[in-house]
Amino acid sequence: MEHEKAVKEALNALYHHPDDTVRVQADRWLQNFQGTLDAWQVADNLLHDSSSNLETLIFCSQTLRSKVQRDFEELPPGAFQKLRQSLTTLLKKFHKGPPKVRTQISIAVAALAVHVPAADWGDGGILSWLRDEMNMHPEYVPGFLELLTVLPEETFNYKIAARPDRRRQFENELTFQMEAALSILTVCLNITELKEQVLEAFASWLRLRHGISGEVLACHPLVHAALSSLNCDPLSDASVNVISELIHHTASPSSGGISAQTPLIQVIVPQILSLKAHLRDSSKDEEDVKAIGRLFADVGDSYVELIATGSDESMVIVHALLEVTAHPEFDIASMTFNFWHSLQLTLTKRDSYISLGSEASIEAERNRRQHIFRPAYENLVSLVGFRVQYPEDYQGLSYEDLKEFKQTRYAVADVLTDAASILGGDTTLKILYMKLLETGNEFQEWRPAEAILFCIWAISNYVSVVEAEVMPVVMPKVMALLQNLPQQAQLLQTACLLVGAYSKWLNAAPASVSILPSIIGILMSGMGASEDCAAAAALAFRHICDDCRKNLCGYFEDLFKIYCMAINGGSGYKVSAEDSLNLVEALGMVVTELPLDQAKSALEKLCLLAASPLEEAAKEDLDKKHARELTVHIDRFAFLFRYVNHPEAVAAEINKHWAIFRVIFDARPWDMRTMEALCRACKYAVRTSGRYIINTIGEMLAKIQFHYQQHHQPCFLYLSSEVIKIFGSDPSCADYLKNLIETLFAHTTCLMTSIKEVTARPDIADDCFLLASRCLRYCPHLFIPSPIFSPIVDCAVIGMTVQHREACHSILTFLSDIFDLEKSVNEEQFKRIRDNVIIPRGATITRILISSLAGALPSSRLDTVTYALLALTRTYGLQAVGWAKESVSLIPRTAVTETESAKFLQALSDAAYGADVNFLIGYAEDLSDVCRRNRTVQELVQAALKPLELNLVAPVS
Repeated sequence: MEHEKAVKEALNALYHHPDDTVRVQADRWLQNFQGTLDAWQVADNLLHDSSSNLETLIFCSQTLRSKVQRDFEELPPGAFQKLRQSLTTLLKKFHKGPPKVRTQISIAVAALAVHVPAADWGDGGILSWLRDEMNMHPEYVPGFLELLTVLPEETFNYKIAARPDRRRQFENELTFQMEAALSILTVCLNITELKEQVLEAFASWLRLRHGISGEVLACHPLVHAALSSLNCDPLSDASVNVISELIHHTASPSSGGISAQTPLIQVIVPQILSLKAHLRDSSKDEEDVKAIGRLFADVGDSYVELIATGSDESMVIVHALLEVTAHPEFDIASMTFNFWHSLQLTLTKRDSYISLGSEASIEAERNRRQHIFRPAYENLVSLVGFRVQYPEDYQGLSYEDLKEFKQTRYAVADVLTDAASILGGDTTLKILYMKLLETGNEFQEWRPAEAILFCIWAISNYVSVVEAEVMPVVMPKVMALLQNLPQQAQLLQTACLLVGAYSKWLNAAPASVSILPSIIGILMSGMGASEDCAAAAALAFRHICDDCRKNLCGYFEDLFKIYCMAINGGSGYKVSAEDSLNLVEALGMVVTELPLDQAKSALEKLCLLAASPLEEAAKEDLDKKHARELTVHIDRFAFLFRYVNHPEAVAAEINKHWAIFRVIFDARPWDMRTMEALCRACKYAVRTSGRYIINTIGEMLAKIQFHYQQHHQPCFLYLSSEVIKIFGSDPSCADYLKNLIETLFAHTTCLMTSIKEVTARPDIADDCFLLASRCLRYCPHLFIPSPIFSPIVDCAVIGMTVQHREACHSILTFLSDIFDLEKSVNEEQFKRIRDNVIIPRGATITRILISSLAGALPSSRLDTVTYALLALTRTYGLQAVGWAKESVSLIPRTAVTETESAKFLQALSDAAYGADVNFLIGYAEDLSDVCRRNRTVQELVQAALKPLELNLVAPVS
C-alpha cells in the first residue's frame, strides 16, 4: 500500500506540480521504481483498482508491459499461470479502452507468449487459448483482436529478453499457427464494426511472410474484404495496409517468391490498376490519393524484375506509375522514384540476363528491353524537371523549407541520372537543351532556365566527352548561353556548378583554349555574387584546373592574380577561407603540369603568399592570436604540399619555410587546432617529398617528441604514422625512428594506465594504436624487439573496452594485427617475441573479448570483436579455445546455459581450423543476444567476467 501511494503521489507530481525540479525528481523516481521487483505487484494492483485515474493506468500498463518484456526471469517458477490470468482479466476489463492501456496489456500478453513455450498455453498454443477465450467471452472480442494484432509484431521485438533459440521457436510456432489465426479473423470479419480492426490484424500476420500459399490467399475472404474496401470513400487505411502487405508477401522469397504467388498477384494487381483514374480526380481526398500512389509504388518495387521483361501487361503498370510520377504533389510523385532506380538497375546490370548464356544473346536482350522502356524514361525526364524550379517566394522560405527544397532537387537529380543510364547522356541532354531553348535567350524569368541548367548539371557524369552526335553541337551553345546570364545569384551558382561538372568536355573541346577565358569570366562573376555562389565558383575552378591543367599551364600568372584577389577579397569577391582551399588545390594541379624549374618558381610564389601573414604574426605575440588567424594560412600550405606533385619543389619549400613552422611549433604547442593544421601540412610535405625532405625530418621528429611529452597532442602521433609509413624501412632513418617510437609509446603508456584514463583520452588512444599498427607493418624490426612492445600491448589490453568507437576500433585492430603477424612478417624471432608477450596474457585478452561480446562493448562492435577473437584462436589453436572455455565457464548458468556455451565454443573451435567464419559470427551474435537480453543478466555476466578490473603500473619512460 505504501508503494501504491508513493506511485500515485509521484505521478501527480510529474503531471501537475508547478516546479520543474520536482517533476524531474518524480520522473527519475518512477523510472527507478519500474526496475524494482515490487513494481510487478504494485502495477498489477493499481490496474485492477477501479479508482485509478488515467495517468496511473497508463503508467502501470507501461510498467507491466516492460516488466514482462525485460524482467520475466525475475518471477519464480510457476508464476506464468497467475500472470496470464491477471493479464487476461485486465484485457477484458479494458476491452473498450482506454486504447493506450489496452495496447500495453496486449503487448504484455504477446511478450509472455514469446517467453513461454506453446505447450504451456495448452494444446495448440496461444492461438488455441485465444480462440477459446473469444468463444467463451464474445463481448471482449475487441480486446482479444488487439492481442491478435500485436502477437506477430512481437516476434521481431528485441526489447523482449528472450533467448535466441526461444525467439526462433516462437516465430516457427506462429508460422505453424497462421492458418488458425486467419480462421479467427475470418470469423470476426462478420462483425461489421470490427472490420477495420480485423484487417489491421490480417496485415500484421502477413508481415511474417510465411505459411500461406498464393492459391489459398487468392480466394481468401480476408483478401476479398480488403480488395472490396479499396472502393470505399474515404479509402480504408486498413485495407491499403493489407494490400501493401500482400504485395510484399508475394515478392518475399520465404513465401515462395513471385512464381508461387502468381494466383494472388493476378487477383490484386488488376484491382490496384483500376484505381488509376483516382490519381487525376481533383475531388479525391489527398490522403486517399497518397494511399493509391503507395500501392502503385509497392507494385513497381516488388515486381520490378517482372516489369523489366517489357511485356504488354508490365507496360500497363509502367504507364500507371508515370501517372503517379506526374502528380503535382511531390510527396506522392516521389513514391515512384525508387522504382525508376530499381528498374534502371535491372535493365542495365548484367546479372539480369545471365541465364541467357552467350554474350550476343545477353546484349540483344538488353538492347530490346532498353528500347521498350526508352519512351517511358524520356517521359520521365519531362515529368520531373519542373520540380527543381525555385518557387516564386523562394526568398521568404524558412531554413527548414529551403532544406526540404534542396532535398527535392537532389532526389530529382537522382531520377535524371537513372533516365540518363537508359537513354544515354546525349539523348537526355538533347531533351533538356530543347527545354532550355523554350525558356528564351533573354532570361527575363530566371527560374525556369535555372531549373533546366540544374538538370543538365545533374546528368553530367553520363554525358560522354567524345559523343559525336550531340555534344559538339549542344554544349558550345549551352556554354554560349551561360555568358549572357543576368547577374542573379542562384542562376549564377547553378551555372558555375554546371561549368565545373563539364570540365572534361571543356578540356576535350576543339575550341577549348578559346572558350576557357570566357568560362573563367563566368566563374569570376560567380565569386562576386554571393557566398554560396562563390563556393560553387571555387569548386568549378578546381574542376577546370584539374581537367584542363595542360591547357592552362600558359595562364598561371592570370590564375595567380585571380587567386590573390579571391583570398584578399579584391573586386568584391566573396570567397570564404574554407572555399579558397579549392583555389589553392586548383593552382596546385596546374603547377604540377609545369616543368620543374617553372613549378619551383610558381610554388615559391604561392607559398610566399601563405607564409607572409604567418611571419607577420610571428613578429607579434603568437600566444594572443586566435587559432583561425594562423590555420587559414597553414591549411593553404597543406593543400599546396598535397596537390603539387613535384617532390623536389615541395621539399625545397618546406625546407625554406621550416623556420616559421618551427616558431609556431614552439609558440603554440598547447593549441590543438593550430597543431593539427601544422601537422597536416607536415604530413603532406612528407608524403609528397619522400626522401627529398630527409634534411628536415630529423628536426621535425625532435619537435614532435619534445612537445608530445609536454602537451599530449594526438596530431603528433598521426604525423608520426605518416613518417613511419614513408621512412619505416629506410636503414638510414632507423636510429631516430626507433627513438621516436620508444619515446611516444613510453609516454602514452604512462598516460593510459587504466580504462578510465583511456576513456578520458580517446583521441590519443585512437592515434596511438593506428601508429602501433603502422609500426607492425612498416618497421617491425624496430618495434617488436623494442622494450616498449610489451607495455604497449598491455596498454591495448587495458583499453579494449573503451566506449569511444574509433579508439576501440584502433585498439582491437592493433591486437588483431599482432595475432595475424604471420600475414605481414615471416621472421621467426618476431613471432617468438610476439608469443612471449601474448601467451601469458592470452587468458586475460580472451576474457575481455568475450565480455565485449557479452555486453562490455556496444553490439555494433560485434564484427570487430569477433574477428579479434578468431585471429587469436587461429594463431593459438586449442590453447586459445581453452582460454575461451575458461572465460565462458565464469558466466553463471542462469545467464547462459550449458548448451548455449557449448555451441559457441564449438563454432569458435571449428572456425579456428578453417570452417566458415559466418557460423562463428552467428553463434557470437547468439551469445551476445542472450547475455544482453536484459540489464540484470548483462550486469550479472559483466560482474562474472570483470573486464574492467585491469590496471598496470606505469612503466618508467
